[in-house]
Amino acid sequence: MKLRVFFVTAILVAVFVVATSYTRLGQRLIPVSGTGVLWSGPATAHSAGLGSDELNNIDIYKTAHRAVVNITTVVYRRYWFDVYQAKGIGSGFIIDEGGRILTNAHVIGDSNSIEVTMSDQKKYKARLLDRDPVQDLALIQIEPRGKLPFLRLGDSDSIQVGQKVLAIGNPFGLGGTLTTGIVSSIGRTIGASDEGRQLEGMIQTDAAINPGNSGGPLLDSLGNVMGINTAIYTPNGEGGGNVGIGFAMPINRAKTMLNEYQQGRHYEPPRLGIVSVYLAGDYAAALDLPSEGGLLIQSVVRGSAAERAGLRGGNEAIRIGNLEINVGGDFIVGIEGQRVDRQDALTLALSRKRAGDQLRMTIYRRGRTQDVTVTLGAAPSDDRI
Repeated sequence: MKLRVFFVTAILVAVFVVATSYTRLGQRLIPVSGTGVLWSGPATAHSAGLGSDELNNIDIYKTAHRAVVNITTVVYRRYWFDVYQAKGIGSGFIIDEGGRILTNAHVIGDSNSIEVTMSDQKKYKARLLDRDPVQDLALIQIEPRGKLPFLRLGDSDSIQVGQKVLAIGNPFGLGGTLTTGIVSSIGRTIGASDEGRQLEGMIQTDAAINPGNSGGPLLDSLGNVMGINTAIYTPNGEGGGNVGIGFAMPINRAKTMLNEYQQGRHYEPPRLGIVSVYLAGDYAAALDLPSEGGLLIQSVVRGSAAERAGLRGGNEAIRIGNLEINVGGDFIVGIEGQRVDRQDALTLALSRKRAGDQLRMTIYRRGRTQDVTVTLGAAPSDDRI
């Protein structure tokens, strides 16, 4: 019995050795053809493996990038007895089939020559149609030989923190670059690089924005323009790159200028002529002001619309918490029938006005509220509104 088991085991081992040896031998004897495939994969690449978010990115880019342009400018500057050329780059986007392009005012600057490069590398000379230096906006025109693709303008008042956004532009001159991210915050106030101006109500995003992106569109997941990429935060000063903090001008700020141009009028940004600070909660209550919030006027510009309307600025400097402010001025609690609940409430209201329009406000003065109507003046390029 033991002998029989031994023979059966020997036979099984022999069969196993022969089978495995044949396989290894066969592998060694099969020639590797010069035209053979050393890897495996699907015969045709399909998009079925892409996620819905990736497909959305692809669709938006395919549709939108043809309407995004590269803008180069030339400014002639004098240095002592010499004149030299200073070149700049930026982005813009087409807003109608006739070749009107929206961008930042600082992209155009005081340029003597504006050139637009399309996504197909066709180049056009452009001319300035209108600008709003207060909101850092400019409208330029090219003369195309046919109809052009263009982008739809969305409603930036509906934008929400956390929603997806896409930025298309020409960072460092690299045309047609797409980056994605989310809305990190809204209502941001940032300092502009020139003349100490401030830009209020900005959209903050972590979509990568770099030098050269200025003037390009910030899109929602439907491809609507929600903002104009304007600035980045650079902790190491000018010339830095993206650190995940970029800012876009809400597109609704541009609509007033566009409407004025469409009606054949040159846009004149309005000016109220005050400096104010937003207070609410304990800080407001400590000053015997409505705790629901409002704008406390710090100073009133001489000769301004605010002065003509009788608005009053602060007359005494105090420190409350970590904040040093002037008190005794009017406290603006309502604008155009809406409660003031954010720092940029006045900026948002003015973005829908032009010089000569009237602005209705409700102010709190010496324990009483009263309504004031101001006829707005024209704004220079400074930080006071």
